[in-house]
Amino acid sequence: MLEILYRDEHLIAINKPHGLLVHRSPIAADASEFALQILRDQIGQKVNPVHRIDRKTGGILLFGLNKPVEIAMQQQFMENQVHKKYLAIVRGHTPDSADIDYPLRKENGTLQDAFTSYTTLKRAELDVPFGGHSTSRYSLVEAVPTTGRMHQLRKHFAHVFHPIIGDRTHGCNKQNKLFTEKWEMNTMLLHASHLSFTHPVTGEAITINATLQPEFNRVMQLMGW
Repeated sequence: MLEILYRDEHLIAINKPHGLLVHRSPIAADASEFALQILRDQIGQKVNPVHRIDRKTGGILLFGLNKPVEIAMQQQFMENQVHKKYLAIVRGHTPDSADIDYPLRKENGTLQDAFTSYTTLKRAELDVPFGGHSTSRYSLVEAVPTTGRMHQLRKHFAHVFHPIIGDRTHGCNKQNKLFTEKWEMNTMLLHASHLSFTHPVTGEAITINATLQPEFNRVMQLMGW
């Protein structure tokens, strides 16, 4: 059963587990369950996602319960009117705060502006030798993307040499292997923690927050956070 974070007659939000696809996809033939299907069966009502988060990302996923609201919320996301925050555990010790202003290329080769701000919340140094270093360093960051490009946070943190742990596509394969072999952890440590927006029907200011999923919490404890 999915954790419901917010619900009214127009919208519903869940705390999506890591590894759960939003909907059926031809590029993920191995998947047998989908958030859309599970939620529809859980509440006995048709739902449609108004935005996307990666399969391996956990956290807030928002659905519309009727077509006009679905379209209105999709428009807010496209126009970057929805305020989003993510938590991520990354390799290395990041600065206290920084901006990443780095355009990202679409599949057709077109460059798109992409901007992310982040703040470092915690740092850890584990007594685990890695590469040429006697210890391993990690940071917990809160990231705020002001654009919504595909894999933006994953690509941006890789670009600044602080890849997200568990990111198989854009991350550090050696770090991912370390986490798998030493701690049996292969979850991507990226969590959609916060959404705020204007309700498309009532005009009310809506804020939704999502607590961390179990695997993310396990690594938090491992880090001593």
